[in-house]
Amino acid sequence: MNFLSHYYFERDTTDVNVIIGVVLPDFVKNADKYYNLYPAKELHSFKDDLHQLSLYKGWERHVKVDALFHSSTFFTAQTLILKKLLLPVMEGSPVKPFFLAHIGLELLLDHLLLTNEDINVALFYNALKASDKVALDHFLKNCGLTNTTTFFNFLNGFISSKYLFSYHKIENIAYALNKICMRIWDNPFSPEQVEQITLQLEAYKEILATSYSSIFNEIEPQLK
Repeated sequence: MNFLSHYYFERDTTDVNVIIGVVLPDFVKNADKYYNLYPAKELHSFKDDLHQLSLYKGWERHVKVDALFHSSTFFTAQTLILKKLLLPVMEGSPVKPFFLAHIGLELLLDHLLLTNEDINVALFYNALKASDKVALDHFLKNCGLTNTTTFFNFLNGFISSKYLFSYHKIENIAYALNKICMRIWDNPFSPEQVEQITLQLEAYKEILATSYSSIFNEIEPQLK
């Protein structure tokens, strides 16, 4: 799941360090795709620090949510539907259809949470800003990320840009999809293909809108 979908499960949480912790695995990878951290192996290094433990709690909830989501029948069925819609506009693209459908589904879930006001994105950003950056720096270093400059440059840019508000528009979802693919493939889509992807995402959104809440209702009780 993507940022806002993970935040959905923490929307009532008052611990800002849990909130940033729950998106931290993705933040780390966005800062540098080569970063690989395994906090569970380093628990002894921060178990006596309550703020770092909150970060760890969020991280572990992220891992659990992703595991539940990716093993669900919802994920299997919905990625198949979206893949069939996207295949006709992917001719000549190096992008794997399942990858595009997978990420497209996750971004559209964020879009629907935002447009249906299931979450308050401003509160999410406020929590990111209020989180304990000293504890976060220590947490990352305890997990083996000795130089945290690149990470904090990403984090500060993410907070200041507030680009998640742009998820209101489907064309921005298509733009984000293309940018994600550009991290892996050169020239993944032509401008014309991005326009066609936008149209297919718009069509798929109408299908997803009737059932998107079911996956959140399925996962949430399993996090208690």
